[in-house]
Amino acid sequence: MRQMIFIFSAIFMLSVLFHACQQAPQNAEESWEAAWLGDSKQEVIDNIENQFQGFSRAMVETGYRYQELYWAGQDENWEYAEYQREHIEEALEDGFVRRPDREASSQQFMSVALPEMEQVIADGDQDAFLESYTRLTASCNTCHAMEEVAFMVVKIPENRTTVIHF
Repeated sequence: MRQMIFIFSAIFMLSVLFHACQQAPQNAEESWEAAWLGDSKQEVIDNIENQFQGFSRAMVETGYRYQELYWAGQDENWEYAEYQREHIEEALEDGFVRRPDREASSQQFMSVALPEMEQVIADGDQDAFLESYTRLTASCNTCHAMEEVAFMVVKIPENRTTVIHF
């Protein structure tokens, strides 16, 4: 008797599922609601772009990862250092999508300083890391000067502010 009930229930569920799959969608477009996005496609695009902001979000993330990179090198945690270096590169690349004019000023940083840092991290040499990090910092400040924000001076971190310790 139990098997009969199970078989009947399974057949019933499959027929309901089959029937539901055969139904034509009532609305060709998926229904969703997010009033803050806007009414027109252009308003939606503008509001989403506004949420991502320009290059400042990329700089906030880069600043955080710049500090983490330093402390990872001090701790000789080369995996974590490479993780941060890679994410600095990704954050900047994402920022360039939103603000392509910023890319020209960062060429030395992206094509020299970050690849050099990648090699130093791979070598696992703490003294070379500090030298490379100093050049990376100078490259940050050069880019800031080229973007006419030289008042944003990047310095080697003095105090660890992260909650992540290794």
